[in-house]
Amino acid sequence: QVQLVESGGGLVQAGGSLRLSCAASGRTFSTYDMGWFRQAPGKERDFVVRINRSGGSTYYADSVKGRFTISRDNAKNTVYLQMNNLKPEDTAVYYCAAGRWAGSDAHRYDYWGQGTQVTVSS
Repeated sequence: QVQLVESGGGLVQAGGSLRLSCAASGRTFSTYDMGWFRQAPGKERDFVVRINRSGGSTYYADSVKGRFTISRDNAKNTVYLQMNNLKPEDTAVYYCAAGRWAGSDAHRYDYWGQGTQVTVSS
């Protein structure tokens, strides 16, 4: 069982930055791929980025490539999402998720956090 808690969301102006964190419980964090997803009001949950268990491989959605950076610290059981040059269309609830052999498909993730709101004003 893995419990995930996101933090770091908030309100920011367009062009600004935020850093999200996702803290995981348990000793098995390093055995999970970690992903970030987001869901805007009235829309489906979309894939943002994924990092493999060692942190050596990442995969980004085209919409965030070059602006967002995912990283993880397995010693701290934490995954981070650095978001730069934020745009109003980035406004959403951001969720972190843990899964094994998981890519961009949300169904491949077994554990989810409660989400953190990111609002980007124009």
